[in-house]
Amino acid sequence: PSDERSVAVVGTRGPTSYGREAAAALTTDLARTGITIISGLARGIDGVAHRAALDAGGRTIAVLANGLHMVYPREHEGLAQRVQGQGAVVSEYPLGVRPDPRGFPRRNRLISGMSLGTLVVEAPETSGAVWTVRHALEQDREVFCVPGSIFSPVSRFTNRMIQEGAKLVSSYTDVLEELNLTVAVHQTEMPLIQEPDDEAEAALLHHLRQEPLHIDDIRRISSLPITAVSSMLSILELKGKVKQVGCMHYIRIRESVPIHGN
Repeated sequence: PSDERSVAVVGTRGPTSYGREAAAALTTDLARTGITIISGLARGIDGVAHRAALDAGGRTIAVLANGLHMVYPREHEGLAQRVQGQGAVVSEYPLGVRPDPRGFPRRNRLISGMSLGTLVVEAPETSGAVWTVRHALEQDREVFCVPGSIFSPVSRFTNRMIQEGAKLVSSYTDVLEELNLTVAVHQTEMPLIQEPDDEAEAALLHHLRQEPLHIDDIRRISSLPITAVSSMLSILELKGKVKQVGCMHYIRIRESVPIHGN
């Protein structure tokens, strides 16, 4: 199966806490706008992406590198069942074919090919995500990368790809704008704005100032889950109350005061 509004989310099997939070936040927002999330059901970023899409009530597709008679890795059997309930688990391999190291790079061409673009969240130079990006470029698909620390080995590939022209992503809107899906996003998100949780939004807004604050710091200060923080920041940004000014850094926008007089 393929979807005209789908994005692949891939990355390292050993992400940092930053990578996990970035993958969860970005995937949650994409899924809430109706984007189908495609990944490989692997440990690490793949698993985070599938779970975030499911928790957001979105659709997700897992592409296996073995026959559908088994789930690899085994600890993702429960996750695979959830994916089937809100999407699909697919494979080009017949029943009985077991996982083989040579099968994963081949499988990755399906992940990229079924998607409008591939979003990479943390990947070292030896990551399987490298193959996904190669296939995406060969298939004339968009490549998006989340920037990481220059000291982090798991961000070396993503940082290099940004240097070479991949789209730097600090918000889900970066992906949607590049894929010309912005209009569809606004139409999907408007109902969220009609029924906001004003009390929760006001509490979050209280922690923001005119000095940039990273989303991780906002999460710690507010003691809210990263997915809740990301969602509320997106709504507040659409309302014109906050602004993203860099890589997941936000500031509060000072409200204009009406001038009374002549």
